[in-house]
Amino acid sequence: MDLNAEVDNLVKASQAWVPMIMEYGSRVLLAVITLAIGWWLINKVTQKLGGLLALRNADLALQGFISSLANIILKVLLIVSVASMIGVETTSFVAAIGAAGLAIGLALQGSLANFAGGVLILLFRPFRIGDWIEAQGVAGTVDSIQIFHTVLRTGDNKTIIVPNGNLSNGIITNTNRQPTRKVVFDVGVAYEADLQKAREVLLGLAKDPRVLTDPAPEAVISMLGDSSITVSLRVWVKTADYWNVMFMFNEQSRDRLKTAGIDIPFPQRVIRMVQETVPQ
Repeated sequence: MDLNAEVDNLVKASQAWVPMIMEYGSRVLLAVITLAIGWWLINKVTQKLGGLLALRNADLALQGFISSLANIILKVLLIVSVASMIGVETTSFVAAIGAAGLAIGLALQGSLANFAGGVLILLFRPFRIGDWIEAQGVAGTVDSIQIFHTVLRTGDNKTIIVPNGNLSNGIITNTNRQPTRKVVFDVGVAYEADLQKAREVLLGLAKDPRVLTDPAPEAVISMLGDSSITVSLRVWVKTADYWNVMFMFNEQSRDRLKTAGIDIPFPQRVIRMVQETVPQ
């Protein structure tokens, strides 16, 4: 009698649990299949996204960043969707994620500002790797652009790390953005000098093959100073030749002006000593 009762209880329990197991088992199975297929599709989509960015000649750092960010966001959304399929209440789940994000954001305000600055730099590209820039009181060649900071290399081979938050919100001077640059070379000559001859001497310097003929070089009188007249030679060169041409002007201008009999004066002051006679 007792055995029959236990069998009856087991049958009744199975009748109650089997439908529930079938229902939730099918949900779990469907959720696992959805997770596997979704995971595979997300990886394929993000790979295609990276390839599309590469075809558009996007920066390598930008390609990796956007692909990784899209991969993480899509996978988080997939996990939340799969959890709702199983029957997990996603409202509290999303609220917990939001609260955690807020706490992390408050704790990492400076880092998030640098992160946002890095995203802006990678998206709008005010400079690229290899450009010479001046920003935040420093100058150097851009060695690398990271998410949180940019690495510069100075002319004497020092490394400077600039936070992207400050960099993206400040003034940036990029000397390599344009293919050509204007060289403005000023030299002071004496007031007694022949200004026409001085202009001809400086224009002779502009016959260097590195100087562009369009726009044409010009030499003008730019300022009347206290002890000299400033003659300004203005030429256009390729950006890569800027400093070499400037150094050449500095080296050769003195000798050519001296040969032409034109003096380069230096500031002079006349001091008169007045001696007072003390009455006896």
